[in-house]
Amino acid sequence: MSQFSSEDEAELQSLLRKLLKSVKDRISGAPSVECAEEILLHLEETDKNFHNYEFVKYLRKYVESCLGAVIEEETENLTRGDGHALGSGQDTHAVTKRTRESTQYKQMMQTLKQTMMVVVESLINKFEEDQLKKEEMDRKSQHEQSSSHYTDNCSDSDSSFNQSYAFIKHEQLQVIAEKLDPGRPREVRLEALQSLCYAPPSDVLSCESWTGLRRTLSAALTDPDPELSDKVLQFFAKTFSSSPLNVTKDVYSSIAKSLEAHFLYHKLSFPSGSTSIDANRPDMAHLLKQMRLMNDFQKEVTTFWIRHPEKYMEEIIENTLSLLALHSEQAMSSPGSEKSLEPIHLISLLDIKATWFKKWMHGYYSRTVALRLLERKYKSLVIVLVFCPSGPARRTLYTSKELEFVYFIHSLCVLGRLVMYTNGRKLFPIKVKKRRDPVTLTDLVVILINIMYQHPKPSCEGCMCVFVCVYTLDSLSPTNLVMEVLRTLCDRTECAVECLYQIPVIETLLAPVITLLKGKLVSTIALTHIADTLARIATTERGLSLLLYDRSLISAEGECISAAHVVVQFTQRLLAKELHLFSELEIPPAVSGAFIFVCRQMYNTCEGLQVLRPYSLHECIAKAWRKTSSMSERVPTPVPGAPPAIASQELQSVVAWEEMLLDNLLNFAATPKGLLLLQQTGAINECVTYMFSRFTKKLQVSRCEKFGYGVMVTQVATTAPGIAALQSSGFVQTIVVELWSALECGREDVRVVHPKSTPMDPIDRSCLKSFLSLVNLLSSPHAVWELLGHRALPNKMEYNLREMATSVLDLMDRLIIINSDTKIHSLFNYEQSHTFGLRLLSVLCCNLDSFLLLESQYNLSELLLQGQRDDVTEPEFIIDGLSVERNHILVRIGTVGGPSERRLPPRALQKGNDPYPWPIVSTYPLPKYYILDVPKTLRTKQGKNRLLKYGKFLKLLREDSEQDLCLLLKHCQEFISQQQVNVTSEFSCFQDGYPGHDWFASTVFLLMHGDVGRSLSLLLRFSRLLPSAFLWPPRLHSSVHLPIEIAQSCIHPIYSCTAHYVEMLLKAEVPLVFSAFRMSGFTPSQICIQWLGQCFWNYLDWPEICHYVATCVIMGPDYQVYMCISALRHLQQDILQHTQTQDLQVFLKEEPIHGFRVSNYLEYMEGLERNYRSMVLSDMRSILPRSS
Repeated sequence: MSQFSSEDEAELQSLLRKLLKSVKDRISGAPSVECAEEILLHLEETDKNFHNYEFVKYLRKYVESCLGAVIEEETENLTRGDGHALGSGQDTHAVTKRTRESTQYKQMMQTLKQTMMVVVESLINKFEEDQLKKEEMDRKSQHEQSSSHYTDNCSDSDSSFNQSYAFIKHEQLQVIAEKLDPGRPREVRLEALQSLCYAPPSDVLSCESWTGLRRTLSAALTDPDPELSDKVLQFFAKTFSSSPLNVTKDVYSSIAKSLEAHFLYHKLSFPSGSTSIDANRPDMAHLLKQMRLMNDFQKEVTTFWIRHPEKYMEEIIENTLSLLALHSEQAMSSPGSEKSLEPIHLISLLDIKATWFKKWMHGYYSRTVALRLLERKYKSLVIVLVFCPSGPARRTLYTSKELEFVYFIHSLCVLGRLVMYTNGRKLFPIKVKKRRDPVTLTDLVVILINIMYQHPKPSCEGCMCVFVCVYTLDSLSPTNLVMEVLRTLCDRTECAVECLYQIPVIETLLAPVITLLKGKLVSTIALTHIADTLARIATTERGLSLLLYDRSLISAEGECISAAHVVVQFTQRLLAKELHLFSELEIPPAVSGAFIFVCRQMYNTCEGLQVLRPYSLHECIAKAWRKTSSMSERVPTPVPGAPPAIASQELQSVVAWEEMLLDNLLNFAATPKGLLLLQQTGAINECVTYMFSRFTKKLQVSRCEKFGYGVMVTQVATTAPGIAALQSSGFVQTIVVELWSALECGREDVRVVHPKSTPMDPIDRSCLKSFLSLVNLLSSPHAVWELLGHRALPNKMEYNLREMATSVLDLMDRLIIINSDTKIHSLFNYEQSHTFGLRLLSVLCCNLDSFLLLESQYNLSELLLQGQRDDVTEPEFIIDGLSVERNHILVRIGTVGGPSERRLPPRALQKGNDPYPWPIVSTYPLPKYYILDVPKTLRTKQGKNRLLKYGKFLKLLREDSEQDLCLLLKHCQEFISQQQVNVTSEFSCFQDGYPGHDWFASTVFLLMHGDVGRSLSLLLRFSRLLPSAFLWPPRLHSSVHLPIEIAQSCIHPIYSCTAHYVEMLLKAEVPLVFSAFRMSGFTPSQICIQWLGQCFWNYLDWPEICHYVATCVIMGPDYQVYMCISALRHLQQDILQHTQTQDLQVFLKEEPIHGFRVSNYLEYMEGLERNYRSMVLSDMRSILPRSS
């Protein structure tokens, strides 16, 4: 096979052609001939498919046939001579060297070189023949092909394989530049352009004659001969795809200036009446081709222009804006002149939704330049966009309406993107000759909203037919486009403040609603969009304040009211269907749901509920829910063969409407007063069940809510009806099961490859979420009373290892009250699980009423003391996590006092020889170390005992004061029971009177130094005053002085009134603290209820407790609210810190309020009084309408 036959040459030529085709893309991207040669030379190194090419296989076979015998012979000689096997690198190198020096190798290379020269020459000849044939075919097809799609001749994707390898020299380019001179004959110029199109753009752009060539190309671009201009566009398109920005910017500039010159010197009439624009018309097709090429480049250039100097980008942007603003300036200077076709109309046809502008505005790099140029030089373009008349498919005729429509859509998209950014909004206000006043941002938004009202659908159906193949029908609806802009503005705080939170905007949004309330017919298509925008406005503080308090709207009755009143009135009538127009309009439930959602965004805040409460919206929604629920319940069971009583789709609509009403009712539970209103509707159980169904599916509360249901669950769990609803819905069981799974079981879906590491923290991170959920759930004594009151522990003889805890009682039995070896052995992770239980117990015992219940039912103190005694190895205690935790709890429950009145042992060990220097408690009385400045203390079991010991510690009581205290509490209980209504209920709070200890009466007893007569006299006189309703919790427990619905609700006014205003004022006065509570899933009302319920015992020192009582009695009960705000403000830094460490609940419940002095905050509380007393105190007074 040393010689090649003619058949071999033909085969070799075919294989070489296939190889070149395979690497066509890599070579065509080479910037020069030298680079292309380098690519081919190193193909084996860079192409993983190199050895699979047929050409390479053919050569390998040829080499083996020529040199195979030589290689074998040299290998044998080498092994025979050295006497060792071939295998080292040196041996291989020696064989290769001898083979290359052989005669056979030299003969093979000479034959191969000669044959390849023949093959390549034949390939080049065939290429030239193909070129001539193709040129001839192009000339013939020019007169036959239709130019309906103007991009065909601009595309460089149809270039043949051979074209990529026609390299060109600098001298040839110089000749081409001379041939392109406008004075040369058409055929000469066309031939030169043809040669230029086949040359690599990199060679053309790097030649010395490019500057002159660019001028001749620009001249050819404006030539009336379409064939010449199309060839130029074809070359430009090829240049855009393969050249750097420093070159393509020049090409782009040439196209832009060509278009600008054409529009400047050739005025094109805008179609009017029945006339239209024909895209097939040669001059129009040529303009569209140039604009299309520019638009494609505009959309692609953003991906790489940041890598180049800013001046390149600025040149591109300025050329674009200059072109688009060309006729705009002429139209402004002579507004009465005949309307002409402008460049912006063409770009609107090609890019109807202004994708190019959106991409330019996306990056700060380009946005800054574009907005700067708009402000300094091309502001007229913005003016024309604002006052434009009320997607490109394969369409050739466009009427005036269609052009105006696409122009409008394009302008709307540009303006919507413009006002998103600060510098874009700085372009306003804009002075326009047709208007006396400048157009402000507010005016622009009002114009957009009116467009939404006037054109809920495209103004001409034909316009939609033009673009339906590219865009969906809804995406080009003016209403949807305006809504897209409004939603974007709502989502950006600065945009919303400048554009939306303005009185004219709110008035425009509510104009159709007010018209309907007046009994006049208007289009209701945009009502859902109005509600959607108002709901988004209401999600922010600034927007909510505007809706609630700005009374600039004129109601149907002619009064000045706020937007909130208009919305809630309209919503009420929608639910009741009182408007006689509604029967004619047939407003769907979706509209009612949308406006309820607007109200919901207001009433799920304390300030919003304050404004909306007089309308009793909760009753309206509950009434509508009951009606809808009865409809769904009346649907009979389907019978096979019988026609359905109600259509499936209709039934689904009824169920969806029922769930929507429940969802909106549920959101009343977001505030303390709202929870009371929800309980009064009688739908709290259904709402909590619905919430639980969404919670288990991990669904979002709403599209406007950033957090989950954590805050709402915590709020609900604060009251007896709420915790009962959570228990019956299965919510409590789910939390307990999740905890048990994380604590004892681990995740079942995780394959155990390595053993789980021993947790270093007392509560492992995997259990922290469940721990905090339980703390939130059991924070209130009502929750403890309902879930554990009068319930004995199971204390089983045997526990199955697979038996999971499913209730709080089970947790108490299995994790906290571990009083047998059986319970210890039933736990897989005893120390971790028991530590978890003790930590939970510590938090529960911070609430004195919760502790008293647990102590009286389960004898906690004795259990913990026994646990400590069991950890003794004479003569020392065993110091471990459990003994340290028990020691902390024993000291906590064994003493009463504020931050400077008792000392609690820490939970952490110290470094050194004595890691735990604090005394271990194994019996009462407590070691003196923990009680500051007091010689003696006794064991405390019940509330009176704690009081007595605290009084003795303060040296306010005698040793024999126990009988006097019992007598006082007995008289108080008798007095209060005489003023309670009889309520038949399963709640523990209605069994045997007030379930907790009377901490206020105990405080008065200490104030009177244990004098029972003076104490009782003071309490009886104090009971006639309004402050008694809030400082003395048992005083209004199911009291006859309350409205009957509140008395039977088991929700105390301290929660529904005091705590409600604490949350309301906290949001306004200390917003960072309020936000911290929201993020932690805890509520300010919960900790305040605990503080106030036990009269700040264990949280403040005794002098500050006295100041708290005196301040509220003398200054008024509203100071109770101001006191809580002051305390939370005092703790602001600690609250923010513990929010980050995710233990805010534990911190607030376990830690006293260090450093708080009432006197330091009196001035601050007086300021709160000036701002809020008229609202807070009047509401407190309104709670007692039956009081004499």
